[in-house]
Amino acid sequence: MNTLLLDSDDVDDNARMSAVVDAVEEAFGSFERGDCQMPAKSYIDLPQYNGDFRSMPAYLDTGEWDAAGLKWVNVHPDNPEKHDLPTVLGTMIYSDPVTAAPLAIMDGTALTMKRTGAAAAVATDYLAVEDATSMGIVGAGVQSYTQLEAISEIRSIEEVVVADKDDERTQQFIDAFDDQFDVRAGSISEAGHCDVVSTVTPVEEPIVGPEDVTEHTHINAMGADAEGKQELDDDLLLDATVVIDDHEQCTHSGEINVPYHEGILSDADIHAEIGELVVGDEPARTDDTGVTVFDSTGLAIQDVAAAHVVYEHALENDNGSPFGLIGADGV
Repeated sequence: MNTLLLDSDDVDDNARMSAVVDAVEEAFGSFERGDCQMPAKSYIDLPQYNGDFRSMPAYLDTGEWDAAGLKWVNVHPDNPEKHDLPTVLGTMIYSDPVTAAPLAIMDGTALTMKRTGAAAAVATDYLAVEDATSMGIVGAGVQSYTQLEAISEIRSIEEVVVADKDDERTQQFIDAFDDQFDVRAGSISEAGHCDVVSTVTPVEEPIVGPEDVTEHTHINAMGADAEGKQELDDDLLLDATVVIDDHEQCTHSGEINVPYHEGILSDADIHAEIGELVVGDEPARTDDTGVTVFDSTGLAIQDVAAAHVVYEHALENDNGSPFGLIGADGV
C-alpha cells in the first residue's frame, strides 16, 4: 500500500474549515463519552538548543468513523533568527486503526492552525450570542487568521477589530481580510467590546480586564500554552462562565493555570469542559449568561479529527504524493 504525503499547501487545501469544525466537535463529544484514548502529552526538553519536542498521540471513535494518529511538534524560539525556520514545526502521522498502516504523513503546522481555529468555533457556537456580528482579535500572529476563518463559519461576522502592537503585522491581517469583512485596527478594549473575541498572544501578564469587554462578550483564550502564561485578568475570569477543553491541561498550562495554582480560581469556578456542552450534560449559553470564556490548550484528538478530514478530502481530490513507505512486500 501507499502512504500519502501531504505538504502544508495540501493540508490547507483539504482542511475545509466547515468540515474541520464539525469533526472537532465530534471529537469533543467522543472525549466526553470516553470513546477515545489520549495519553498525556510527553515532552523532550532541549535547553541546550532553547527548545523542546512534544508528542501527542490519540485514537477516537465518533460512532460514524474512527481514526488514530500522532503529532510530533516542537517549540524552538531561536529558529526564526538563527535558522530561518518557524518557531513551531509539526508532523502528523495519520494511521489506519484497523491495520496500523500509515495512511498519511502530513504537515502538522498548518493542521494545528486549522484545528485550533475550529476548536474556538465550536466553543463560540455554544457560548456566544446567536446574533453575534462583530469579532475582536487580540494578537495578529499566524493563529489569528484561522480564528476568524473558523468563527465566521458559525456566526455571521461582519465587523472585525484587530489589536496588536506590531503595526506591520496588523496591516497584514487587515489586508488579508478586507475584501471579506469590515476590518480595522483598534485597541484591546475596542476588540474586547465585540461580540466574540479571540486572544492569541504569548503574554505572561494579563492584558484583558473586565473593563475591556461587554456584558455578553464571548472570549476564546487561545494564547496560554505553558505554565505562567495568562492573557485574561483574574477578576474577568472569576466573573465569567469558564469552559475548558481538558482539566489537566488547562490547570497545568492553560489560561487558568496561574490563578488556579495561586488558589484564586478553583474547580467551583469552572462551568464545564467543552465536551459536556457538546453532549448536552451541561448547559450552553442562556439568556442570562454574561461573559463567557473558553480556555483552549489544544488536544491530540483535535489533530486526529482534522487529519481525518484532510486525508478523506485529499483522496477525493487526488491530492498529495503517494509513496511506498512500508515497501513492496509490506514488511
